[in-house]
Amino acid sequence: MHCLNPACPQPQDPGTGETCQHCGAALLLGDRFRAVKLLGQGGFGRTFLAIDERKRSAQHSASPCHCVIKQFFPLQRGDVRRAAELFRQEAERLRRLGQHPQIPRLLAHLEDEDGQYLVQEYIPGKNLEVLLHEQKVFYEGQVLDLLKSLLPVLAFIHSQRVIHRDLKPENIIQRQSDRELVLVDFGASKYATQTALGKTGTMIGSAGYAAPEQVMGRAEFASDLYSLGVTCIHLLTGMHPFDLYSPMQDAWIWRQYLPEPIGDRLTRVLNKLLQRPISSRYKTATAVLKDLGFPLPKLPNSPPAPRQSIVPAPRQPVAPLAPPPPLSNWHCAHTLAAHSGPITTLATSPDGLWIASGSTDKTVRLWSLETGDLLHTLGNGGLFGNGHGDRLSALAFTPDSIELLSASDDGTIKQWDMATQRLMRTIDGHDWLVSAIALSQHAPLFATGGGDGRINLWNLETGEQIASLGKHRDRISALLLSPDGHTLISASYDNTIRLWNLRTDALIGTLRAHTDRITSLAITADWQSLISAGADKTLRFWDLNRMAQTRPIVAHKDTITTLALSPQGTLLASGSDDNTIKLWPLTRHPEIGLTVAHRPIALRGAWAIAALVFSPDGKSLVSGGADEVVRIWEEGIGSDGVRDRKNEKRRTKNEKGSGQKNADDRAEPLDF
Repeated sequence: MHCLNPACPQPQDPGTGETCQHCGAALLLGDRFRAVKLLGQGGFGRTFLAIDERKRSAQHSASPCHCVIKQFFPLQRGDVRRAAELFRQEAERLRRLGQHPQIPRLLAHLEDEDGQYLVQEYIPGKNLEVLLHEQKVFYEGQVLDLLKSLLPVLAFIHSQRVIHRDLKPENIIQRQSDRELVLVDFGASKYATQTALGKTGTMIGSAGYAAPEQVMGRAEFASDLYSLGVTCIHLLTGMHPFDLYSPMQDAWIWRQYLPEPIGDRLTRVLNKLLQRPISSRYKTATAVLKDLGFPLPKLPNSPPAPRQSIVPAPRQPVAPLAPPPPLSNWHCAHTLAAHSGPITTLATSPDGLWIASGSTDKTVRLWSLETGDLLHTLGNGGLFGNGHGDRLSALAFTPDSIELLSASDDGTIKQWDMATQRLMRTIDGHDWLVSAIALSQHAPLFATGGGDGRINLWNLETGEQIASLGKHRDRISALLLSPDGHTLISASYDNTIRLWNLRTDALIGTLRAHTDRITSLAITADWQSLISAGADKTLRFWDLNRMAQTRPIVAHKDTITTLALSPQGTLLASGSDDNTIKLWPLTRHPEIGLTVAHRPIALRGAWAIAALVFSPDGKSLVSGGADEVVRIWEEGIGSDGVRDRKNEKRRTKNEKGSGQKNADDRAEPLDF
């Protein structure tokens, strides 16, 4: 173990408790991360190998769940403000970039009175400089593999307007698990705007690898490509870049140091990457991929397949769904009681650790999805608290599970840091109540709907409003935002569903069929099929290729208030004011599209159901409603056909201690 206190007299031996035995400093960062080994130290901070104690506990794992802590503590007083700002910028970049599988994921960004911390995914493996030392030189095939792997990563970060600015062998790790290359250390990276690209700034980068314009403080996207070219010739020759450039000739002389010749195509590509004038160099990573004959990546800002599926067009072939799961003996594994008012909204974190519940009591409660334990309460309400001033209406986690967004009838949206459970920002969202919220999976964008029928679009990183859309004539009840942030689907109490092109803020089309207000929407992962429900008690299935309804079902005896679709797309859950949850197995028919495979089962509650959400693995369903409790439902029949008695006993224990009215948790097969 290692103490994080820079002034600790014996940081390598802090003990195994909650505080250091030598200086008294806390050993758990954010009550979650424990530093175990110092990996490196520089002028502005230190880097530690660490253990994510919360993740290890949630997974019941005996082996440590490793991560990396970057600790910031400036040693030169004059550099404090600038260095701190750079550190915050790195956190925002990593939060956005970490969704790429070849970039470490940001787990947390923490601040306290002693400094700032970034916690990232740990990548087991060796960097390319270590591998070069072991094998002396890289061969042509290895360098081609490197280019095929890393150029799409550069294309991605450049599409996010980020320049890495420190691309070199030490910052490229060959991941141990799959031997894929991972680009690390975005500490020198820079967010590139048109204004910034024209300005001269501070030179950041590594000597020998930095492009000429970068040395002058004017880094561009092509600067990363130059550094990639230098990395390649260093690996091919085993010599430092300083030895491969001739000041007398003002030219690279790397070819004369090759241990064996390489092909003409690779030679031409490397020579163009190494051109000192930007005008003679490759401008984009995709241009390099084209010249090498490699496939081009699909970037977040490129038109995705789902975008095409919602434009009226000839019917496209659709992949069949997996066979629907058998439905029997779902039961309540946990009953979670803490709210003092009806549950109004629910969300589960994508990493599978959290349940968030919102209520008319104006609070957000955070629960363990694994154990059902109450972990935190966000917001204490009231005029002087940092919570909401009215009932919660919507909750949504960011794709990386680092932030939670909450919306309320008080007209505000709040952003919460999940690592510290602290309020990050309050946004005045609508003049009236905020009734719905949706986040993009890949773009820094979220949408909110209001009681006045308007939809607002927001920048997730700055909280600034981007646009406002107004066509609905009544309260917005549901929003769906495509993964790339280009398409929005909205539902309203005006009985309509509208589809929007967010690149032009134009209305694509309107779907009409419900005879009463629409309350909820669900969509398949491929954005081919949409499901809607409402006060007319019906489920309606829509083929978005044809912009047409396929098959309506009268599903409940009262208003359907909420829908949840399992991640696999094979099971639909609907909740109603008739006090039931119904589980509908889905299938995709070649002629009529998505439809119900066979009769549902019903989970009977004591009170009206208001919110439903599946766990990320689809093995649990979380419900909430007027009885003020959150329930976690699971299938109780295992492979041996025996009910899970452990969960059943735990359920009984929880309910006895809750003081709440018990529901009849038996699963009953019903006809529709």
